[in-house]
Amino acid sequence: MGRGGHAHFLDACFLCRKRLAGNRDIFMYRGDTPFCSEECRQEQMEADAAAERREKAGAGKLTRGASSRREVEGPQERSNVRAGSILAL
Repeated sequence: MGRGGHAHFLDACFLCRKRLAGNRDIFMYRGDTPFCSEECRQEQMEADAAAERREKAGAGKLTRGASSRREVEGPQERSNVRAGSILAL
């Protein structure tokens, strides 16, 4: 623990919670996330990459779902009106 009973962010490995002490190397990731080994850091990097891929895949499903819903509702009327045009009746 750090001073005052509070844990310092460099006291333990972010992934396995192994104590980081002595003259051992600390492997950092994304600026302020400490790891006890390259293996722990790599595992976290892979988990983050997988989470980002899932987020992107989920965002793609929402976009595709919105377009398919419009098709189910029926065809939209198409006209020759463009953005910025004035339609006079």
